[in-house]
Amino acid sequence: MKYVVVTGGGMSGLGKGVTSSSVGVLLQACGLRVTCIKIDPYLNIDAGTMSPFEHGEVFVLQDGGEADLDLGNYERFLDVTLTSDNNITTGKINRTVMEKERRGAYLGKTVQVVPHVTDEIQDWIQRVAHAPVDVCVIELGGTVGDIESCPFVEALAELSYRVGDFCLIHVSHVPVLSAVGEQKTKPTQHSVRTLRSLGLAPNILACRSNSPLEGYAREKLARSCHVSSGSVLSLHDVGKNVWRVPILLRDQKAHEAVLRVLNLDVKEPDLKEWTARAELFDALVEPVRIALVGKYMGLTRINKDAYFSVEKALLHASVALRKKLAVDWVPAEDLEDGTAQEVIVRKGADGILVPGGFGDRGVEGKILAAKHARENRIPYLGICLGMQVAVIEFARSVLLDMQDANSTEFDAETKNPCVVFMPEGSRTHVGGTMRLGSRRTYFHHNDHHDVGCMAARLYGNVSYVDERHRHRYEVNPEMVARFEEAGLWFSGRDESGERMEIVELGEHPFYVGVQFHPEFKSRPGKPSPVFTGKTQILIN
Repeated sequence: MKYVVVTGGGMSGLGKGVTSSSVGVLLQACGLRVTCIKIDPYLNIDAGTMSPFEHGEVFVLQDGGEADLDLGNYERFLDVTLTSDNNITTGKINRTVMEKERRGAYLGKTVQVVPHVTDEIQDWIQRVAHAPVDVCVIELGGTVGDIESCPFVEALAELSYRVGDFCLIHVSHVPVLSAVGEQKTKPTQHSVRTLRSLGLAPNILACRSNSPLEGYAREKLARSCHVSSGSVLSLHDVGKNVWRVPILLRDQKAHEAVLRVLNLDVKEPDLKEWTARAELFDALVEPVRIALVGKYMGLTRINKDAYFSVEKALLHASVALRKKLAVDWVPAEDLEDGTAQEVIVRKGADGILVPGGFGDRGVEGKILAAKHARENRIPYLGICLGMQVAVIEFARSVLLDMQDANSTEFDAETKNPCVVFMPEGSRTHVGGTMRLGSRRTYFHHNDHHDVGCMAARLYGNVSYVDERHRHRYEVNPEMVARFEEAGLWFSGRDESGERMEIVELGEHPFYVGVQFHPEFKSRPGKPSPVFTGKTQILIN
């Protein structure tokens, strides 16, 4: 097994995830089989209990693992399916070590960070990185020198001696001081010095900067950090088109630098399809505007990371349809004073998307957004909570005796509970207690009304589809018949037929809600059918 480890120094947010994914794409293009591991040094078992304000979205894996959004980057860039074992956290490692200690697995020895914790980290990595994979790309989260990452740095240093074929890429910032006007290399030098003091030496430097790395800066870094000038890579800004990053690395022969360290002799990378997609992205002109009505938007800035996969799925769909995506970020709370129509009309949205979320803040604004889309025949896609608010809004507006309809998540005493707590959920524990991971949805056709066929057609008229879930509440099955009599059809259900998965509205151009999260399986070149929408039917 060959290992590529990506670390970061100086500051967070340098793009280690995109760098790791791009290196993986480049190695894949050389004909190698690649997997990825993300190491998160936090004490949480996983990202599932973290606020989106704190850590961005929770990416749901096929097996139900709740992980950092970088796992989504890996899956999208490499078109692979990862599991919860591909995400290592301090919490997972410590739990495993403590469970072994309680079983007496250490035979009475004093349990210590070295060797027990560091051995567990290495064993975990080697368990995940096995045949038929050729290369395992490991991203170490956080910043080198952080106290919480020290056990992982030590474990990786030991692993480098154990396995031999080990290439370390260090991502660091090369700033330009406006008063001086030159690229400063000292932050990277200090970062590498810290890395070396912890037992790791970089083979390649990936330098983040606003503009391409100057020759003098490249030579200075090569000399002071003890790497060849060909191993100093410029990762300068590529604007909004991150698909340019693998091409940027290829043009600098990054693959040759990595393959040289790993003692591999393979073909030149073939990025024809990848390059064509990146060029198409840059060439798009005709816009499509989507109003994304979310609740995880701060007062001072839009927290786009909370909806990272949703935005990427919209991008995949828009590029496939040759449209330039423009997302209007609409805080749900801004709509609660009754100005939903005014706000959304002013933005000129071609479609409205209401994504998932938890808690009652902003929910009334989401309900008003669904109402505006329904009444004005604007294409609407509701995901998870976005499906539930569409059901609540329909009950309030169309079923005349249900003006107080609600979810028991927001009003436990509501007399018309359209959305209820799932029986298998836990009210006392929050970590990993939801309906998680890939579940099967069967398409359910309506023989009495001209509705219920759109969802199946979107997916190519298959009988079922597997999508990923993350929710605690579901549409109340006792009210389904009443909704369907009024024209709101549940065209996708689970294997029992009791759990509602897809809802759609007849007599509307496109009004669809899904309980699952289709954004997690969307890929560049393979957009999710519900994101391409009705156009998908025309394509098929």
